[in-house]
Amino acid sequence: MAGKKPTITLDRSLVEAMTAAAHEASIPLSRLITSAAERELRLRLGRTAVSEWQAEHGGFTSEELAAARAEMTDADAAGAGMDGGMDF
Repeated sequence: MAGKKPTITLDRSLVEAMTAAAHEASIPLSRLITSAAERELRLRLGRTAVSEWQAEHGGFTSEELAAARAEMTDADAAGAGMDGGMDF
């Protein structure tokens, strides 16, 4: 992948924590930072999509929110190789 080297300033303790996390995951620090940035952009897109949907269809009900949370918990558990019941 062709990359660009931007200059950014981060808090020293954040850089140290990110460097340790990258080392523990055996990935380059740049990959960890890229993943974090990509995740933030996906979250923003998701929030925009939800806001647009709610503007057109109205807010979610308590039941819809509970069902969505349960589904996400099940998906997270499946992704972690567990059988559900994770508390977030």
